[in-house]
Amino acid sequence: MEAMVERPRIATLADILEVEKIPIEQRLNFFNTYDMLRHGAAIDPEAPAISFFLSGADYTRPMRLTYREFLANVTRTANLFHDLGVGPGDVVSYLLPNLPQTHYILWGGEAAGIVNPINPMLEPSTIREICQAAGTKVLVALGEFEGSDIWEKVSIVRKGLPKLKAIIRVMGPGDEKEGIYGYDEAITGYKGDKLDSGRVIDPDDIASMYHTGGTTGTPKLAPHTHFNEAVMAFMVALATELKTEETTLCGLPLFHVNGTTVTGSMPFSIGAHVVLLGVMGYRDPTVIRNFYKIVEHYRAVTFSSVPTVLSVLLDIPKGDADISSLRFAVCGAAPLSVELFKRFEAHSGMKIIEGYGLTEGTCVSSVNPYYGEQKVGSIGMRIPYHEMKVFISDDENRFVREAETDEIGSVCIKGPNVFKGYLDETHNRGIWPKEEWFNTGDLGRQDKDGYFWLTGRKKELIIRGGHNIDPAAIEEPLYRFDGVQLAAAVGRPDPHAGEVPVAYVQLQEGADLTPEQILDYLKREVGERAAVPKEVLILDRIPLTPVGKIFKPALRWEAIKQVYRKELQALGEMVDSVEITVREDKVHGSLAIITVRPASGVSAGEIENKVDEILARYTIRFHLEII
Repeated sequence: MEAMVERPRIATLADILEVEKIPIEQRLNFFNTYDMLRHGAAIDPEAPAISFFLSGADYTRPMRLTYREFLANVTRTANLFHDLGVGPGDVVSYLLPNLPQTHYILWGGEAAGIVNPINPMLEPSTIREICQAAGTKVLVALGEFEGSDIWEKVSIVRKGLPKLKAIIRVMGPGDEKEGIYGYDEAITGYKGDKLDSGRVIDPDDIASMYHTGGTTGTPKLAPHTHFNEAVMAFMVALATELKTEETTLCGLPLFHVNGTTVTGSMPFSIGAHVVLLGVMGYRDPTVIRNFYKIVEHYRAVTFSSVPTVLSVLLDIPKGDADISSLRFAVCGAAPLSVELFKRFEAHSGMKIIEGYGLTEGTCVSSVNPYYGEQKVGSIGMRIPYHEMKVFISDDENRFVREAETDEIGSVCIKGPNVFKGYLDETHNRGIWPKEEWFNTGDLGRQDKDGYFWLTGRKKELIIRGGHNIDPAAIEEPLYRFDGVQLAAAVGRPDPHAGEVPVAYVQLQEGADLTPEQILDYLKREVGERAAVPKEVLILDRIPLTPVGKIFKPALRWEAIKQVYRKELQALGEMVDSVEITVREDKVHGSLAIITVRPASGVSAGEIENKVDEILARYTIRFHLEII
């Protein structure tokens, strides 16, 4: 069987329009994820599908699975779920790190029912709320494993889940009296050649429900249909340059659509080879330390990443590793600084394909074209068969008009990969400015060549290393804390994570709370560790709009100013003074104006070079004025 993706050389918007002359339904060879895997496996059943090692220190001793073995294990897993009573409308939730078994459970769960991947690093109370919202029937979790607390969380999570019928333990024994089944032993008793259910999967059947955030008690779940996911794999394959049987590295977590799509369904759909970078992925220091040796060993062509990862890899020496096989890295989830982009390309000798996407669009919406102009700092052009526009909308998110070229508005998406709405109908208010058009909540502009540029976020999410944090998850506990009058959480620039959450607080009259007391409280009350603020700052008055709402842009500007002021202390005796102001910018969203008075004998060029070096890893644009 031939690979399903023709390889058009997409360089411009005109090339995308040429591809789209053939309807996508005529190009597709599959319309659900199980058939997608069968298609990829049929290209060469003996080709490697997955290589896996426990840690970066073991990269030369992988467990390797052929496509024949991979598909059989997915099918056995689907048959196990079917035997436990999982049908097309039932939910299998999993708490798993990056393992081959995670892929069996993800795709086998979709073949039997609906899969709900959950971040195992969330607090037990948050995990339970997600399971309650999803209606979890079967919970799959990692057993006792060194360095993992997942199994400890299961005993807490399982209480209060009325629909829960079974727990499956991966890498651990079963205990049927407790309703626990040992996964690795159980699947050996099931056939791997066909689905026992005889299920015919409809393209509109729900395949998965991914958690996209939401305040405590109201988790936001985005259901994807089988067609959403199948067509997404096809569209990503069209827009990137991975070929059948080439190798991609997976270091992003398999509870997130980037990990499961860009380094999952897409390569599997074309018969490519996925190397799982250990249990912890990029969070494993031995993986980072040995990254370039891993590339050489597997002759990897590409990997998917976030700016945090590239920033760390930039400091890892290549040594004598031959990384000439690397052609490109896909980077998304958070803005990438222009200087980091340039430095990493110079360091690695490969292209960075910066892109953009979101869970509600199943994963990817736009990328910088591999063969076309790389507009550094942009998120590229829309991918084939996916519509993306900038709309001007009113305060109720109703469509007013399409934005002009380079006019900032709301970035909106439409296409066969876009979901049909959140599971909880209350989350669907105001998300559709026009029929079938989803408002991403991001602000941006489109230039004359069709490239998109993000300028800010209307929905105020904080993105920490590619992880979305809802400010309300921090603000709601603060408003429950006696002595707090006003509270606001915003993102503060961070050279490693892109941004980190910080909280600004205005106290009630007479309250004597300290930042340390408030932070200790938040560590207990915030449902996920990543959302705990790095700092709490107490202000005499939090800035308000004329109608009395908290004016968050002013707080973000203050956070930017504090970070840049601290960083620029490194100028030392080169300068007599440094002044920083931050304001709104119609092109970049926020702009820092840095005014420097050089010390005697120091040239403007020296100052410019030093400032560029100091602020290289930050994404907030700045304008340097030397007086």
